This record gives sequence, C-alpha cells and structure tokens, in this order.
Amino acid sequence: MLTWTKADNGLYPLLADFTDHYPRRISGSDVLEKGLDWIIASMRADGWDVRTQPIMVPNWKRGNESLSMTKPLKRTLPFCGLGGSVGTQNRPVTAPVLVVGSMAELRQRSAEAKGKIVVYNAPFTTYGETVAYRYNGASEAAPLRRCGRSGAQCWTLWHQTVHTGAMGYNDSLPKIPTGAITLEDALLLKRMQDRGETMELQLSMEAKWMPDAPSRNIIIEIKGSELPNEVVVMGGHIDSWDLGTGAMDDAGGCFVTWRALHMMRQLGLRPKRTIRVCFWTNEENGLRGGKGYADQTKGEKHVLAMESDAGYLHPLGLRVAIQGWLGKRSRI
Repeated sequence: MLTWTKADNGLYPLLADFTDHYPRRISGSDVLEKGLDWIIASMRADGWDVRTQPIMVPNWKRGNESLSMTKPLKRTLPFCGLGGSVGTQNRPVTAPVLVVGSMAELRQRSAEAKGKIVVYNAPFTTYGETVAYRYNGASEAAPLRRCGRSGAQCWTLWHQTVHTGAMGYNDSLPKIPTGAITLEDALLLKRMQDRGETMELQLSMEAKWMPDAPSRNIIIEIKGSELPNEVVVMGGHIDSWDLGTGAMDDAGGCFVTWRALHMMRQLGLRPKRTIRVCFWTNEENGLRGGKGYADQTKGEKHVLAMESDAGYLHPLGLRVAIQGWLGKRSRI
C-alpha cells in the first residue's frame, strides 16, 4: 500500500479541480449542491456505486458587510461576520468602542460597555480556550445591552487576515451582530484606548437566516468478505465556510478517504468488514450531516468511525483520544 501511495499522483489534481470550481461550499448554497453533483458523477465514472442520504441543512447568508473607523481616523478595517450572526437590520451601527482583554474584564467594566461596540482582544492560549470568544462572545456581552460586538481574531498569524467560523446565541438573550477583525487592528484599537483617544466604529452587516435547504451525504463502500454487516466508516465533511476554497477544511479529508478506498480496489484488497466512505454535509454550522447519518444507519453495526479533519500534511501517526470516554471502562 505504501509503494502504491507513493507512486500515485491522482489525488491532488482531483482535489484541485474540485476546489477550483466549487469553493465556498457553505450549507444551503448552490455551489455546495453543484459540487456534490460533480463528486457523484466523478465517483460513478470511477466505477463506484454511489448512494446519497437526504439532509435538510441550515441556510445562513452573509450578504454585504463592512467595518470602518470614523474616529479618531477614517479608514476601512478588514472585517468578516461570524457564521450565524444576525445583521444590523438594514442600517449601519455607529458607536464608540470598548476594548477588553477577557470576558471577565467585560463583566468588570459592564457600566462602560452600554451603547458601545465591544472588541475582544484576548491573547491566544489554546484553540479550545480561545474559541470561546468566537462562539460565546455575543451571548456574554448581550446582557450588557451594548449595541454590537466585533471580535478580534487574536489567533491569526497572518498580516491583515480575518477568519470566520461558527458562533452561537443564547436564545433567552438579545441577538447582536458579531464578527472578526484582524489582530493588527485589535492591537491598534487597544493602543488608542490606552492613550485616552475617542474611538468610533461604523458596522454594517446584511447577514440573515433563510429557511432550511436540501442537501445530501454521499456514500461509497467496499463490502466486507467475511463480516459485511459490520461497518468501518471514514470520511470528511464536504461543506466549508464561504470565504475560502475549503480545500484543507475539509475537501482534503473527503478526498484522501475516497482515494484510500480507490487504492484498496486497485490493489485487489478485500477487507473482512465493510469499509465505507462518507462525505458528510453541513459540519461547519450545524453537524446535520453527521447527525443525519447516525439517524439513517441506526440498524447497522458500526465497529469504527473516523473523520479526517485535522489538516493534510505529512502524517505523523495515529492517536486515539478516548480517555474521557473510557471512564469506568478503563479496565476493558
């Protein structure tokens, strides 16, 4: 298998062709569904018996968006709304700014936050800790009744780069617009605040939710020779955010598992158990593809499930993180 893999050069051109023609595959978009059609046709041309699972997915539209500084300087700031954010209700929001370094600081300065756009300028620690500002930041600040939030994307390392991703709301609290600015601009605003300068931003977002839309999971498999009713499923999520190609996150994960199945067939390898590849839809802002797969395969016996969604560089090994799940099962 290693010899075949090292000699194979078919994966990258296939992935590049797909992501060049079908980038920005956010759930509910035409480009996602056309991309799925392309994959199904390509798999059938490769000799696979393809089946799909119908899935209804969330349908969030970004629309036009902009952020500009109006005081003390006039300049346009790179900005993107976070996935799932509400918009500014067809009118721009203009307000003073409060920069805080943590949610705890925001609570301590709650009196100052009223009527202001709050910028989180939190240092990156780990993804697991820092992502809380992206996902929970709006709900954390909503009780303070300030007019908006612009979340500093403090874990980016690239010059003037903004980064979208999923955010959430507490349905019992007001929903306020939320987005990401660059690390450089977050630090600029912090310096201005420290100098006592009066800062004002103008935010405009057309983001809105539309009715759920139809999508699909895509499945191919090699039937097991001895235990065909026991399934090993692997794959990736084929949707992506709407600001990039979605090659690393996560078309690559889908295509490497497809290619692995292709390799097994080319080498004449017949697994004991059924090896299944699934391209799951709607991971980024709903997980409905994975949940729908689980619901629609309840009667099947799965012995192992794997998703490739952690980047596609040189493989370093295989790690199974199950310590928390094991618990009392640790003696197994």
